[in-house]
Amino acid sequence: MNSDLKAARSTPIRHTPLQVIHVIGNFMRIWSVYSMYHYLSQQGEPVVVFLFSCLVPASIIFLVLQKPWKGRPLPNSQVVPSVVNGGILSLYFVVWGKGLLSCGPLVALLAEYAGAVLGVLSAVLYGRRVNVWKKIGGLVAMLASYYILSRGWATRTYSPFYRIGSEPLVQAKQTVGIQEMLVPISAGILSALRRVIARRISLKNQLKRRLHAITVTSATCFLFPLAMWDTILGSPSDSIVKFQLPSWAYLSTVLFGIVFMFYVDNIAEERLHLVFSSPRHLMVAGGCIIVMEMSYRMDFSLLGFLVCCSLLGFGIFEATSLERSKRVPLDGQEISDETFQDQLQMSPLPS
Repeated sequence: MNSDLKAARSTPIRHTPLQVIHVIGNFMRIWSVYSMYHYLSQQGEPVVVFLFSCLVPASIIFLVLQKPWKGRPLPNSQVVPSVVNGGILSLYFVVWGKGLLSCGPLVALLAEYAGAVLGVLSAVLYGRRVNVWKKIGGLVAMLASYYILSRGWATRTYSPFYRIGSEPLVQAKQTVGIQEMLVPISAGILSALRRVIARRISLKNQLKRRLHAITVTSATCFLFPLAMWDTILGSPSDSIVKFQLPSWAYLSTVLFGIVFMFYVDNIAEERLHLVFSSPRHLMVAGGCIIVMEMSYRMDFSLLGFLVCCSLLGFGIFEATSLERSKRVPLDGQEISDETFQDQLQMSPLPS
């Protein structure tokens, strides 16, 4: 009994360094998103070309680190879905990049959590009627959050809570609108679908990293013709020369937005039992967004943003109620990695 109590007390201490890594990783990734947004807005570079130029070194890094051609040969039943997943990843980058430029980094980052709607759809597709009304209520709360977000509640210009608008704004924004919001929301659903496929292909961590290298490489190949099309037809003649010059936006997107963030997400999922579309993950991202919005002096309303995040977090909490209840251990102790992986495999489309 005493040993169990000591183990329970030592668990938060052992997880503290991992939680710090998770917070730092999310902060650096969100910083890279804001840097990329300001760079593309000021330079006028095509977003597809920029993302392709970031995927090329990222895929090389993944291939060098993971070496998917070494070790046990990968079966076609895993390689082919990984290549297909690369096509979904490339489509995600295109849609997400367009949404980033049209809606701004705050909306693009919060819209990534729209993948939690897959939990509601899975309850209908799999015929599981447990907590269906909770999931529907969560879906309504998420839609309400995105609606008021599209009405500009997170901006000082249009927030109903902001009344002291006397100081000038460095960068004011127009309301996004429902149609514009559909673009980053679609990117969030694509991102969740990509995670579902990657999770279904392999639950072993080492194999997952090898397959992810194949996925990123195939995404780079899928994005190549679109990038060349934008380079030839939609960009100035000196754009290639500009992209040869490294910048903080470029380096941070490669290192923190693509490479480092993949390993941070793996640590959070494998060791902290924290999936992407979860209230805890949203709380960490929300804090980082607040810091970035204030640092870049964006058109930002803290109270309106907290209202949007609260509604979104509540919606995610209710929409993933079935998966959350299945992951709670019966004896109150921490579940093992093997048990957690089995539960991920058996759960419907995860958030």
